[in-house]
Amino acid sequence: MSDTTRNTLYFAAVAVLILGTGVLQSWNSALFILNMGLISAIMALGVNLQWGFAGLFNVGIMGFVALGGLAVVLTSMPPAEGVWTASGAWKILFALALGAGILLATIFTRKRMDKGRMRNLATLVLLVGGFFLFRAVFDPAVATVEAMNPAANGNIGGLNPGGENFKAHGWTTIVGWGLGGILAAGAAWLIGKTALGLRSDYLAIATLGIAEIIIAVLKNEDWLARGVKNVIGLPRPVPYEIDLQQSATFVQRAEGLGVDPVTASTLFVKLNYSILFAIVLAIIFVMSQLALKSPWGRMMRAIRDNEVAAEAMGKDVTRRHLQIFVLGSAVCGIAGAMITTLDGQLTPGTYQPLRFTFLIWVMVIVGGSGNNLGAVLGGFIIWFFWVQVEPLGLGLMHLITSGMAEGSALKAHLIDSAAHMRLLTMGLILLLVLRFSPRGLIPEK
Repeated sequence: MSDTTRNTLYFAAVAVLILGTGVLQSWNSALFILNMGLISAIMALGVNLQWGFAGLFNVGIMGFVALGGLAVVLTSMPPAEGVWTASGAWKILFALALGAGILLATIFTRKRMDKGRMRNLATLVLLVGGFFLFRAVFDPAVATVEAMNPAANGNIGGLNPGGENFKAHGWTTIVGWGLGGILAAGAAWLIGKTALGLRSDYLAIATLGIAEIIIAVLKNEDWLARGVKNVIGLPRPVPYEIDLQQSATFVQRAEGLGVDPVTASTLFVKLNYSILFAIVLAIIFVMSQLALKSPWGRMMRAIRDNEVAAEAMGKDVTRRHLQIFVLGSAVCGIAGAMITTLDGQLTPGTYQPLRFTFLIWVMVIVGGSGNNLGAVLGGFIIWFFWVQVEPLGLGLMHLITSGMAEGSALKAHLIDSAAHMRLLTMGLILLLVLRFSPRGLIPEK
């Protein structure tokens, strides 16, 4: 069987699974799986850039995904009432600029001074003194912002110009996708300048720790995105169901197809999201393929396979690692912005680095690391099973225990254990793929 035929069969099987969900369960569930599969494929492409192209072991994926979600809030929500006129938000921005200036001054000082006690003393004075100066400006400004209508806002808001009718400006959400990539890329650059010189296992620990720090900041800094109080009601780049249901034309078309207008409106909205996400996935996939086949892509794979030999040929390994780390993280940031858009809210408490980072890594490994098409396939397959295994496992347990007496402790235990079928299934899929196709379903050529 040729590679093209085999790959076509893989994706046809995924299509059958999604269509089967629509026929046997509901088309809403099928479109939800499709949308999250598209986003998962984008995240898998981002990780594949880092691991498949360069061998960088990044387990801080959720930190960059969270930054993407934050970007959507900062662009799509309107400015919080009174925050900017009371100067609280301006003081926060000034404090952040002051903190950045202190760090730059410290770096400049260390570069200009010779090694020794005086340089260390100057560094200590700048950092310690700068820290207290920063907090003296930052803390009062934060208190001012968070005290303003904390039940509804208590944060700085965003850049949406729409006023009370801010939901009409759904295009600002699309802008947030790009900003999500930029924020994630900026964070990746800062992390990479510090951590990319470390050995792979230390890099993994560093990226995981930094992801936890990013999520902790989102949870605790209410002025930024309301912390654990969440930001809800984000504008959409697609129509609202209620508007469609109030449209006589839409209702007439839905009834003409024999579909309930309420159901038709939810399907239409999700289908619009599918089109948007598919366009983004196609763009990122094509760009990744072009990069893979370019001289730059061949150089990255040469560095991945033998860093010593690449350095001997005059390649700046650390700089190239930084490039690919920033690019992969930017892709994850875009995917994170898309997830927040689809949810319509930012909930920092749902970002669980260990759990979902593991899931994205399984997608890349099962699909085939180093192969962009494999990463896309892995994103769809793993997400489908992640969603469907629990209800299927519950049905299986009910079938197994159907002959047991009601009130049986064993029966109750088995039914309760169905909730853990997800992780068991992910591990089983991973083991089977590593046993029978160690390089993934679509291996790197």
